[in-house]
Amino acid sequence: MINVALPKGRLGEKVYALLASVGYQCEEYSPDSRKLIFSDKRGEVNYFWVKPTDVAVYVELGAADVGVCGKDILDEYEPDIYELADLKLGKCAMCVAAKRDWHDVSGAPLRVATKFPHTAEKFYAEIGRDIEIIKLNGSIELAPVLGISDVIVDIVETGTTLRENDLKVFQQISKISARLICNKSSYKFKYSQVCALREKLKGVLKDD
Repeated sequence: MINVALPKGRLGEKVYALLASVGYQCEEYSPDSRKLIFSDKRGEVNYFWVKPTDVAVYVELGAADVGVCGKDILDEYEPDIYELADLKLGKCAMCVAAKRDWHDVSGAPLRVATKFPHTAEKFYAEIGRDIEIIKLNGSIELAPVLGISDVIVDIVETGTTLRENDLKVFQQISKISARLICNKSSYKFKYSQVCALREKLKGVLKDD
């Protein structure tokens, strides 16, 4: 039995479809069900749905053997897990964005609004820029528009929200996509099962 943590939402549904296509389908699964755990009758796999930001926690603590998590979450929280594969789903980027007419003025700390404080602090530390973090949980784009921050550090997919609020990307920090992650003990004690799953997935993933 291998236990798989999937992120709730569209990404999780895409990942399940991918896993099902390589032999890990589950008869109990239904996208319309409110159940959180699904087991296949052959006893080979258990799926459970969790909040995307919690996938790495379930994997790190061993409740799940493997899971699928965005690279943004891995970079922000740095869980003690193994990253096994890039599933090339949910592609986007972590970026610095600001009002179109913004210019960095050295001397004063840069006010950075973000949901990813660790990522922002690490990025700006590497370039030697003093910052003041403003932690927000939603509508990050409002911060520079209303003048409470100079820039934002956030995930950008299409850039539509930025453009509609007269913002633009000034710098890309990293590329983001869904990653297959594994509990360290599970990698040791369920090595053959974990590797079989990884290799089957790699067999259907296209190179960029």
